[in-house]
Amino acid sequence: MQPIKSSTLAGLATFDIAARFGSFTQAAEHLHITTGAVSQQIRQLEHQLNFPLFDRHSRGIRLTEKGQQLYAVVSQSLNDINQTVANLQQPEAEGEIRLKLTPSFAFKWLVPRLQNFYQQYPDIKIQTFAEGALVDHQDTSFDLVIDYCRQPPRNGTLLLSENLLPVMSPGYRDKFDWNNKACWEAATLLHDAMPWREARQDFEWHYWFQTMNISADSQHGHYFNRTDMAMAAAEAGLGVAMARCALINKDFATGRLVSPFKPIPANAGYYLIQHRDNQAIACFVDWLDTQVLKIDEQILFPNE
Repeated sequence: MQPIKSSTLAGLATFDIAARFGSFTQAAEHLHITTGAVSQQIRQLEHQLNFPLFDRHSRGIRLTEKGQQLYAVVSQSLNDINQTVANLQQPEAEGEIRLKLTPSFAFKWLVPRLQNFYQQYPDIKIQTFAEGALVDHQDTSFDLVIDYCRQPPRNGTLLLSENLLPVMSPGYRDKFDWNNKACWEAATLLHDAMPWREARQDFEWHYWFQTMNISADSQHGHYFNRTDMAMAAAEAGLGVAMARCALINKDFATGRLVSPFKPIPANAGYYLIQHRDNQAIACFVDWLDTQVLKIDEQILFPNE
């Protein structure tokens, strides 16, 4: 087998773009060259390969059967090359990061994603501390702090804004007519009594009732010092918990929790407070940002 010429490799890259767009003109715009230059490169490649890649017709171009087979291989190969180059360009960071955050956010959001981080940065170790429902984000003994706040903390940057949604088990949902506001006289509220420092115990339910224009007693029900505990109680059928939407995707996907409502903005969010800076911390912060960008695609808000 003869080695592939460099001109053939260049032609294959142009072919990949032309096949992707289905147009020599759009490929030319993407490559910042003329349409004639693209057409010439494709003809030269077809000559070198000794078979046609495109059928030309008055309405444009269409891949031939052999062109389709070649495009599948070339596209995958170029994607593999790009991914490998991107991985090789990742900084070879190492070190240890001390991270403080709330147990609910650690358990429901961060921990399920950490395997992805360790695959990319096997030499960076995260020491995660989540022993308290409330976080002292001024504690400088930690490199990074993630705290749930209604007001931005000093030196804090918003990592992820939140939405609130009443959630319950499927069985509990079926006990009430949730379109009738009178149902709240009988429904049992499940509270996170410590959403942030100095918050009133029933704040989230009080805020939700006000926003929904519902006259109901926001103080009755059962209280927990962590939102994931309230959500677990809802899953067990004890009542209705006020959930934070970033934490419930898996519970909705499996059907353990449902809601007849739509989420509303919480006017609160998870803030990142950074006390130190080095290459390992920079890698972790960048990774957090990429995970947040995926949130819109991952969170499910079924209106059951």
